[in-house]
Amino acid sequence: MTPTESLSITLSVNGATVAREVPARLSLADFLREELRLTGTHLGCEHGVCGACTVLLDGEPVRACLMLAVQARGHSVTTVEGLTPAGGGLTPLQAAFQRHHAVQCGFCTPGMLMTATALLAGNPSPSAEQVRDALSGNICRCTGYVQIVEAVMDAAAGAEA
Repeated sequence: MTPTESLSITLSVNGATVAREVPARLSLADFLREELRLTGTHLGCEHGVCGACTVLLDGEPVRACLMLAVQARGHSVTTVEGLTPAGGGLTPLQAAFQRHHAVQCGFCTPGMLMTATALLAGNPSPSAEQVRDALSGNICRCTGYVQIVEAVMDAAAGAEA
């Protein structure tokens, strides 16, 4: 296999089956952004450090910049766009981010939301320490994390707007 060779992949992205021919070395992040125009998956460091490119692979958070698109073959990928409830609107987590002003520039927000979504799916009642630990791989240069942790805790508590 050469780096320019194209491979056939079929996967589920936000609940829809997607089949494409992709270069063997195309990252999952670039596939989502360039091929599928799902630009909510942000590219920051492109080294897996910042967490801006976090998506869910079969429900687990992964760094899309570190994964090849061909590695997602046969799997289910959820991006921040896939969090939108049927009929539109915000998820309880997104609404909590809004209530707590857990967004400033917004660059890290998709990765934070994806990581927190996975956390809450596996642990619907995390402690603040567990939230901080789960989000420790996502870098935010604006908020200082306090509002983000509060938003996740609020969503976990099921607080209403």
